[in-house]
Amino acid sequence: MRFNTRILHCEKKSESITGATNIPIYQSSSFEHKSAKELESIFHGREFGFVYTRIGNPTVEAFEKRINCLENGIGALACASGMSAVTLAIMNITRCGDEIVCGRGIFGGTYSLLKNLEDYGITTKFADDSAIGSFEKCITDKTRLIFIETIGNPKLDVPDIKKISGLAHSRNIPLIVDSTVTTPYLARPVELGADIVVHSTSKYINGSGNSIGGIIIDSGNFKWDYNKYLSLKEYERFGPFAYLARLRKGIFKDFGACISPFNAYLNMLGLETLALRMDKICSNAMKLALRLKQNPRVEKVNYPGLKDSEYYPIAFEQFDNRFGGILTIRTGSKEKAYSVINNLKYALNLANIGDVRTLVIHPASTIYAENTLEEKEKMGVYEDLIRISLGLEDAEDIIEDFEEALSV
Repeated sequence: MRFNTRILHCEKKSESITGATNIPIYQSSSFEHKSAKELESIFHGREFGFVYTRIGNPTVEAFEKRINCLENGIGALACASGMSAVTLAIMNITRCGDEIVCGRGIFGGTYSLLKNLEDYGITTKFADDSAIGSFEKCITDKTRLIFIETIGNPKLDVPDIKKISGLAHSRNIPLIVDSTVTTPYLARPVELGADIVVHSTSKYINGSGNSIGGIIIDSGNFKWDYNKYLSLKEYERFGPFAYLARLRKGIFKDFGACISPFNAYLNMLGLETLALRMDKICSNAMKLALRLKQNPRVEKVNYPGLKDSEYYPIAFEQFDNRFGGILTIRTGSKEKAYSVINNLKYALNLANIGDVRTLVIHPASTIYAENTLEEKEKMGVYEDLIRISLGLEDAEDIIEDFEEALSV
């Protein structure tokens, strides 16, 4: 099956009792069973069944299966948010004294998480740039994973996933890839060597800005050294499912970061139009980037789809000639950036990406407000920078909106 057909037909069956083609919203906290023996068997994994929505739910499971199918994993686990997905994906295999190697241009929320993990004895070394050598020099005997984003947000750097996965595997450590910005439609991280893939489904997968969610997908390809990854040792009997087994039976269950059935339903509904939306969004982003690049009031346009971008060649190769829906512009000053934002008619000023509407934000004073100037600049955040997340409007209207706001 091709992509759109897989979205609509992979792991999707009509509801058995009524024939409903949309999965029902099983808005129930817990599930009744016919006997104490049956419930015991489910608790101990001898029989399949649902017990408590914090651990598993039929609507949530349907969402997990659909995303897993698109990512070619062996299983997936949906979470309350993208940040909970990142947190659990990392903490599932790390403990006090361990180290993480991470790309520099990561989302501010992820950066904050990694800094907070220092309080628990888990430290992070950040690669200076996307070059393979920058990652290699950060690896030590204490490194337990490499974490990257397919496209950095908002730095818009693009790491070579295949090369970094080769480096990770040569050192017997897994590669975790956050593919939120590219989605399963633009990028196939597992095919490029990623071991674990995470998404904030609140963004493009949902597509309408109406619910929060996250998901973790396990490729099943990494060969775990259980003496090195001690948290997985008691799950060794699950073989390639050891990572997922520890997630669901251990840290996910105990942290309680579960997605609600209703939010899972909304995310699943949005998923069905993902490819159609991403084609339009990427087209709009390219058109806006090209037009703003000609505008003398814009000091710099950053978009990996521009041929003068240092990341264009690897982005072209990894994302099938589509470059995502985010671009940034530098306007010369914070005051000018504010003026542009305040004078836009259609683009909404809010802290999100991946909506059907075009969105803007001034990252330096919002998402990255608590970071030092040095930290901001290393993550591609400047006082005069505006992040733009393109939506589904007619490109001509959005272009005119920005040109008029820039002229004020």
